[in-house]
Amino acid sequence: MAQTKSADLTEEQLQKPFDVVIAGAGYAGLAMALALKTSVPEFSVAIVDPRDPRQASRDQRSSAIAASGRNLFQALGIWDEMLASAQPINEMIVTDSETGDAVRPVFLTFEGPESSGTTDSSAPDAAAPFAHMVPNQTMVRALAKAGAEHGLHFLAPDRVTHFSETGPFQQLTLDSGKTIKTRLLIAADGVRSALRELSGIKTVGWQYGQSAIVCTIGHTEPHNGRAWEHFLPAGPFAILPLPSDGEQHRSSLVWTEANSDAQRLVKGDEFTFRMELERRIGHELGTLSVLSPRQCFPLGLMVARDFVRPRFALLGDAAHGIHPIAGQGLNLGLRDVAALSETIIDAARLGLDFGAEDVLKTYERWRRADTVQMAATTDILNRLFSNNLAPVRLARTIGLGLVDRMPGLKKRFIGEAAGFASQPKLLRGEPI
Repeated sequence: MAQTKSADLTEEQLQKPFDVVIAGAGYAGLAMALALKTSVPEFSVAIVDPRDPRQASRDQRSSAIAASGRNLFQALGIWDEMLASAQPINEMIVTDSETGDAVRPVFLTFEGPESSGTTDSSAPDAAAPFAHMVPNQTMVRALAKAGAEHGLHFLAPDRVTHFSETGPFQQLTLDSGKTIKTRLLIAADGVRSALRELSGIKTVGWQYGQSAIVCTIGHTEPHNGRAWEHFLPAGPFAILPLPSDGEQHRSSLVWTEANSDAQRLVKGDEFTFRMELERRIGHELGTLSVLSPRQCFPLGLMVARDFVRPRFALLGDAAHGIHPIAGQGLNLGLRDVAALSETIIDAARLGLDFGAEDVLKTYERWRRADTVQMAATTDILNRLFSNNLAPVRLARTIGLGLVDRMPGLKKRFIGEAAGFASQPKLLRGEPI
C-alpha cells in the first residue's frame, strides 16, 4: 500500500472523524498505531508529529529491547527487519567500585540463555536473550514503514495545539490551522508532553541533579555480547553491546554524572573525554574511540497522577519518565502500548465506546501499579548506588553478592528485566 501523506488527505477526508489520533511519532506512538491497524484494519488512525517519521532520522542512539518488547515487535510483524541490525545481550556484568579503580570486583552477573547454547534469538519465549540492543533509527523506520503499509495516516509535519471534548469526539486544532475530530486522542509526545499540560493532568516527580551522557564508542577488543553496568559514586556507567561495523567493534555508552560535570565532558575536547572514559572502563575493551556526537540528557523522575481523561490517554514517556539505571524506560512504554491497544480493541469488538473514561480506566488500572513500582525501584537504586558512603557501599555489596548466589531470586530479577511481569497479549507475542 502506498504511503499516505497529510497533503494527500482532502478537506472532505479531514472532516470525517478519526477513530484514534496519536500525537507523537516516536516508538510508543508508532507502535500503538501499528498495533491498532494490524488488529482492526478498518480503524481510521492518524499520527500527528512535527517530524515525518518516514524521513531519515538523526537519532544516533540505540535502545535495549527486553524479551517482552521483542515479542511485541514480532506480533506486529517487524522484528525480523529489526533483527538484522540488533545485537543480543548475552550477559550482564554488574560492579560497584571507585571511579579510578584498576580492578572492579564483579558482584552480580546475568547470563542469557545464548551463553548456554541457545541460538534462536527470535523465538518469542524465555529461551531467547533477555534483551537486544537496536538502533532507534532502525526501530522507528520499521514501525513507520509498516504503519504506512497498513494505511496509517501521517499528519506531519504538524502538531496538536488545542483540543476539547465535543460530544462523542475530541476536536483538535493543529498548528497548520486544520481542525479534525477523533473518538480518542492519545498523547505520546514525550516526557515534557504539551498535551498532558493542556489536559490539566498533574505529575509527581523531581530532578536528580544528574545528566546522562550518551554516545557510541568504538573499541579494539570484541564485547562478545556482554553488557557492563559499573556503579560509580557519580551514578551508573553502562556499556551496552552493539553490532560491529565491519572490523570496528562498537558499544553504546550511557554515563551518569552530576549536571555540571556532564556538561563539561560533553562540551570539552575529545581527548579529555576519551581519557575520562578509559579511567572508568579500563582496558577490558582495548583502545577506545568516540564514534558519534556526545549528547547530554538531564535525569529526573516523573509519573502522571492520571493516565486518562474522557477521550484522552497518556502513553509512554508522556505518562512516566524514570532513571535509566535499569534501562527500562522504553520497555515500560511498550508495556503501555500492549495494555492500551488491548483495552481499545477489546472494547471495540464488544461494541463499547472505547473513548469513554470508564473503558480507558481499565488501561490505567492495568498500568499504574507496574509504573509506580518501576519508578520507585529505579529511584531507590539510583539513591543507593550514587553515593560513596562506606556503610552504604558495604550493604549494597553484600546485597549484590547474595542475589548472585540465589538462583531463584536471580531468575526473578531476569524475568523482571525481560518484561515478563506484565502480560498483555502482545507482550506474549500473540495477536490481539
